Amino acid sequence: MKSKKSIGFIGAGAMAEALIKGLLKSEVYHPSQIHISDIRADRLEELKESYGIETSRANQDLVKRVDYLILAVKPKVIPIVLKQIGEDISKSQKLFSLAAGVNTVLLEKYLKEEVAVIRLMPNTPALIGEGAIAYCLGTAAQDDSKLVEQIFGTVGRTLKVEEELMDAVTGLSGSGPAYIYLIIEALADAGVNVGLSRDDALSLVLQTIIGSAKMVLELGAHPGQLKDMVTSPGGTTITGLKVLEREGVRSALYQAVEAATIKSKELRGEK
Repeated sequence: MKSKKSIGFIGAGAMAEALIKGLLKSEVYHPSQIHISDIRADRLEELKESYGIETSRANQDLVKRVDYLILAVKPKVIPIVLKQIGEDISKSQKLFSLAAGVNTVLLEKYLKEEVAVIRLMPNTPALIGEGAIAYCLGTAAQDDSKLVEQIFGTVGRTLKVEEELMDAVTGLSGSGPAYIYLIIEALADAGVNVGLSRDDALSLVLQTIIGSAKMVLELGAHPGQLKDMVTSPGGTTITGLKVLEREGVRSALYQAVEAATIKSKELRGEK
């Protein structure tokens, strides 16, 4: 169903573009309903030419023209932007933030009215419509889950969580693609090491990861159960798994997620 609402993005980075592509592909929003502002005139012109959307160099002007406002800027820029526009955002609008580590209390502090605030943590696979998008709702946004799905479901799967878990989300799915890319690269290198060509090794790794993830999703089985299906007594798989456990791969992933979660808290001055 077509939406009659307008959406504005402050910040014209890759995530904003991914959402614009998803919204237009869904056909719920027309290009004329999507507005974007940024300090880079060349970037705005590029997006206007690519998608036919409305652009602006002034954040205050954009705020006056939209129903839903999406902050797609770096966490350190959030206070600067909200000092500019906080008093211009009315309770009839919705405010979404994609900034890691910036909680709803901080966002609400800059607003003069009780505005519905939604904090989200998408990850980069949203660029191809396969993102993991966790979100939490501010005090005035408790009935907005359906709206979040309508907008952000266009670029992946949405999941509502309590706000105290958003740092954990950042450490797991927010940073997670980088962990997976590292694993892909390492497995492909390992394939080359045992004699496969680079292209063949990468192709096999990619399909193995895609197929394994789909089995978990579609069969609904625990990953450990599926792992056991591949692992014959005294066979090749258990031999490889023994090495992974010995070298601390599982422990390294635990520590990576924990460290990234802590860093998310540090971004707003928490320990």
